[in-house]
Amino acid sequence: MIDAHQHFWRLSRGDYAWPNETVAPIFRDFAPDDLEPLLAEADIRQTVLVQANDTVAETHFILDIAKKTPWVAAVVGWVDLKSADAIATIDGLKRNPKLKGLRPMLQNITDTDWILDPAAAPAIAHMEAAGLCFDALIQPRHLGAIAELARRYPSLPVVIDHIAKPKMGGGLNPDKSWAKGMSDLATLPNVWCKLSGMITEIGRGWHESDLEPFARSILSAFGTRRVMWGSDWPVVNLAGDYMSWLNAAQGLSAHLSESDRTLIFDKNARSFYGIESE
Repeated sequence: MIDAHQHFWRLSRGDYAWPNETVAPIFRDFAPDDLEPLLAEADIRQTVLVQANDTVAETHFILDIAKKTPWVAAVVGWVDLKSADAIATIDGLKRNPKLKGLRPMLQNITDTDWILDPAAAPAIAHMEAAGLCFDALIQPRHLGAIAELARRYPSLPVVIDHIAKPKMGGGLNPDKSWAKGMSDLATLPNVWCKLSGMITEIGRGWHESDLEPFARSILSAFGTRRVMWGSDWPVVNLAGDYMSWLNAAQGLSAHLSESDRTLIFDKNARSFYGIESE
């Protein structure tokens, strides 16, 4: 199996606006030695390490970790896509072969259509030409903008992180606008979705029944060939732990064939990020 979405951070580096005191359970350093026992327990062989902060310095930090950590198979970094030197920065980062994608932190940007600004276009086109992937850290308000992005750059692989963070829990069924927005995205062949971040959106006290209608909606829209599982560790610790979320995700996919589950928990991440088989 591959964990398609996890993080590391070292707070003493000094450039993290988050995590902070508001999320005490994860307001400490997290490094490969913390995750490795969990991967062993879960029989997960490789991971995708995703940025947690909007600085190029942090991307260099996680690329350095990946270089020293054989089971980190891919890195998703950050670049200011509107900066004058964005293309040069992308090229510099891409010298490390483990850089497979970039993630602008769109959820933190007030302008919902920020990613469609012409100032970002040269860097996004360069990502597409360079074979990089685009991780979309978004909220439901961004679904239309991401659909337009995917149409403008049809060869740019786009993956929706954390199923776009809809309101969940307490017996809620999927909001119709979210469900339609995700279904519309799924009609675009270059858009994928991560089954990740779900229990964190609910918080402690979640139940698998809270997750089921959302997972069913995603699988119905995207099918089993464009959905991949990610832990979102250590953020997942805010609502549970690594194994409780993995067990829940496996329960949510238990009705699928073994080959389809292999796609979701392994092969799709390899295909999307260009991760070679072990």
